[in-house]
Amino acid sequence: MSAPVSPLQTFTAWCNSHLRKAGTQIENIEEDFRDGLKLMLLLEVISGERLAKPERGKMRVHKISNVNKALHYITSKGVKLVSIGAEEIVDGNAKMTLGMIWTIILRFAIQDISVEGLGIPHWKDGLGFCALIHRHRPELIDYGKLRKDDPMTNLNTAFDVAEKYLDIPKMLDAEDIVGTARPDEKAIMTYVSSFYHAFSGAQKAETAANRICKVLAVNQENEQLMEDYEKLASDLLEWIRRTIPWLENRAPENTMQAMQQKLEDFRDYRRQHKPPKVQEKCQLEINFNTLQTKLRLSNRPAFMPSEGKMVSDVSNAWGGLEGAEKGYEEWLLNEIRRLERLDHLAEKFRQKAAIHETWTEGKEVMLQARDFETASLSEIKALLKKHEAFESDLAAHQDRVEQIAAIAQELNELDYYDSPSVNARCQNICDQWDALGALTQKRSEALQRTEKLLETIDQLYLEFAKRAAPFNNWMEGAMEDLQDTFIVHTIEEIQGLSTAHEQFKATLPDADKERGAILGIHNEIAKIVATYHVNMAGTNPYTTINPQDINAKWDKVRQLVPQRDQALIEEHARQQNNERLRRQFANQANVIGPWIQTKMEEIGRISIEMHGTLEDQLTHLRQYEKNIVNYKPKIDQLEETHQLIQEHIRVGWEQLLTTIARTINEIENQILTRDAKGISQDQMNEFRASFNHFDRVSFTEKRPYREEEGEAEFSRIMSIVDPNRVGVVTFQAFIDFMSRETADTDTADQVMASFKVLAGDKNYILADELRRELPPDQAEYCIARMAPYAGPDAIPGALDYMSFSTALYGESDL
Repeated sequence: MSAPVSPLQTFTAWCNSHLRKAGTQIENIEEDFRDGLKLMLLLEVISGERLAKPERGKMRVHKISNVNKALHYITSKGVKLVSIGAEEIVDGNAKMTLGMIWTIILRFAIQDISVEGLGIPHWKDGLGFCALIHRHRPELIDYGKLRKDDPMTNLNTAFDVAEKYLDIPKMLDAEDIVGTARPDEKAIMTYVSSFYHAFSGAQKAETAANRICKVLAVNQENEQLMEDYEKLASDLLEWIRRTIPWLENRAPENTMQAMQQKLEDFRDYRRQHKPPKVQEKCQLEINFNTLQTKLRLSNRPAFMPSEGKMVSDVSNAWGGLEGAEKGYEEWLLNEIRRLERLDHLAEKFRQKAAIHETWTEGKEVMLQARDFETASLSEIKALLKKHEAFESDLAAHQDRVEQIAAIAQELNELDYYDSPSVNARCQNICDQWDALGALTQKRSEALQRTEKLLETIDQLYLEFAKRAAPFNNWMEGAMEDLQDTFIVHTIEEIQGLSTAHEQFKATLPDADKERGAILGIHNEIAKIVATYHVNMAGTNPYTTINPQDINAKWDKVRQLVPQRDQALIEEHARQQNNERLRRQFANQANVIGPWIQTKMEEIGRISIEMHGTLEDQLTHLRQYEKNIVNYKPKIDQLEETHQLIQEHIRVGWEQLLTTIARTINEIENQILTRDAKGISQDQMNEFRASFNHFDRVSFTEKRPYREEEGEAEFSRIMSIVDPNRVGVVTFQAFIDFMSRETADTDTADQVMASFKVLAGDKNYILADELRRELPPDQAEYCIARMAPYAGPDAIPGALDYMSFSTALYGESDL
């Protein structure tokens, strides 16, 4: 059998695998660990921590101090050291040294490893080591081709691969493991821990690689940022260099459209071209600051851009850009304002010119019109007023013409591009204005001259009218009088007409002189018209009388005078014959007149004295009416005797018929009143006596009264019998009053008392009481119109029958 695997060899290999990282090795643990220096270095390597500063002296005390520092560090990690002292380690005690190394391996290499279920026999066939490698690095071992019955191959494969690819030294020998019944557990576990730390180290290596990659990535990113900064700065500076000359171009434009296009281009630059550059500038500064921060955080030196591409250089160039931009914008706005001013002035010029030209349209033709030549005086005055209004309008337009000229001058001073056309139009307006002024003055003079001529003619027309009208009226009156059919009744009247006619004939010579003077006025008008060539548009505006009418009527008057003479002579003869007939008529009229008067008085006495019943009086009156009608033939005979006297007789006759008819009607009304009121004949006689006694001065059917003779009661009675206050009372009204005063009629108080009975002597009544006591329609009528009762004793639903009662008689409002 082979000798068992030596832990010393395994521990030595394990220590060297770690010390190699620090650039050192050991040959013998007992000897190399005695001064404590390599022991402290081993602990620093496997823990990744710094221990206390070692002592570099060669003396024993220095060695013991170093070993104690190592042991103190081990105990600080919670490891309990049993019977291990610094002196034994310094003295080279192999057992103590190996125990200390095993304790270190357990704490720093095996403590976190879980190998549950894997005892030492599982490592003996080599499959455990191969499985461990395959689990973490499957590409290193084809685990499926291994055989359990070939442990030597398995172990050597695992040890070779581990040494070659995993940097794990061969701490074990395959022959020793296969040839030993039970391999040393410490050696196996130490070797297995190397796999753990190898794979753990691989993870650390991966982490380290990641860290390196990260550092490199940072460097690459920083370099890229530097390149991007340089390019962005160059592009931005180049764009600024190209843009500033465009912004500094101040070449003016002549039209607002062209200048607006420049403004639109500038706004397009502001909206589209500059914003990306603003972002680029901002991004440039952000990138620069970010880059400097990253360099500082990664302990890199600060970035220094190429000459002329510093952030400050870009900012200075940007400031120049914005200065040029501001100046360009101000220039644009000023130019636009200037062109706006020009366009405004030009538009104002065009508007004012157009308004003026529109106003002047037709004015020259109007001023040259000869309408005044055929106008009447009133039309001339109207034309003058119209012309005065035009002159005022013309004067008002003077200001506009001056404004047009001033605007044209300003456009010239501001170098308006279309000044030639403005000047030409302005000159036309000024020339036309001068022409209008000359035509206005000429027309004014012509109108005034015509007015004076027509005023003279008008005065003559007026004088003609004033004298022609009364003369014409005199002639018409004379013709009317001369042709009037006169009616006379006596010789005296015809003699008076003859005398008046003779007086009229004596005025004819003076009238003929007036006629000549009136015709002379007309001749004067004709002379003026002929002399000054006045075109008369019409006739005399003050009268329709003309010389022809005057002469015709004068001739007619002269013809009628002898005709009137003849008519008066014939009438004088007729009147002498009529005198005889009048005497005969007077005798007959003296009989009929007194008869009518007598009958009138008799009828009056019948209506007053009231003998017998009303029916007897009515019969008596109708007999009178019959007698009167039978007298009619005598009236007709009198009318035939003389027509002129018949009206007086007929009036008397008609009054007589009217009086008897009215008296009969009053008797019939009294009969109706008597029957309706139930008045007896004795009461009617008393009423008549009282009425007759009311005023004994007159026997007519109407009695005047004097209110001052009565007192309160008299006034009350008068308000009833004479409600319209006409000052007279008829017998019928007197009967109505007397029958009302003496009859038993209902009053508001009586109705009120009746309601109180229905209400059970209460001051109010209820709807149920009304419905119980009255027919349905009457009950509902009262309920709908009665106001709620508001007295102190009121209850819900109480109705006021008192106000309702007074309202029924007009003493209050329903």
